[in-house]
Amino acid sequence: MKVNIITLFPEMFTPLRSSIMKKANTQGSLSLNLIQLRDFAINKYGQVDDTPYGGESGMVIRPEPLADAINSLELADRSPVLFMTPQGRPLKQSISSSYSKCEEITIICGHYKGIDERIREKYITDEISLGDFILTGGEIPAMAFVDSIIRLLPDVLGHESSGQTDSFTDSPLLGWPVYTRPSSFEKMNVPAILLSGHHKNIEKWRLKQRETRTQEKRPDIWDVMQKKEHNK
Repeated sequence: MKVNIITLFPEMFTPLRSSIMKKANTQGSLSLNLIQLRDFAINKYGQVDDTPYGGESGMVIRPEPLADAINSLELADRSPVLFMTPQGRPLKQSISSSYSKCEEITIICGHYKGIDERIREKYITDEISLGDFILTGGEIPAMAFVDSIIRLLPDVLGHESSGQTDSFTDSPLLGWPVYTRPSSFEKMNVPAILLSGHHKNIEKWRLKQRETRTQEKRPDIWDVMQKKEHNK
């Protein structure tokens, strides 16, 4: 997968050169292309923003630099161009899974008051939000989004099945509690069922734990699931 990221701060993306992302880069699963927006500035001073029409504090990223940056990529028809914004649809595992099947995606990181609306109307194909809060720019959401996608690519995790039981992956339910050695730690013991070797009972225990954990930690998800079940 090729990921193009248009940003004012490409140096912020160092984390995408580490850990699992480094492995994806090394083995060729990920081609990360960072585009410095100021390379397309409207003047020699590196200007990419301006004051908003209508009389408002703050600055807005102008349309010309963004349009030039996008067009320089010579994207294929229908290649996704995403904008990270709190006005976008909330990021969910199903969205990441869908985009993990793309050959190329382009992400625009906004700043200040945002980007000129005409760019959104002409170029943006989807808008993604990390949640109902505001950050100083789109770089952190872009990193989170790319991480959620790349880990789904074949061979990136090492054992593909290790990601298939994560929260939200095979169902809306949260994941079950996990344990490792030692079996006893500070007078707390691993549940006996996990040491039994009885795989069918272990699967039942895990499902029950997922349901209980979702009900307690994410009652919003649990309520939606119950409503869907009731309406069947």
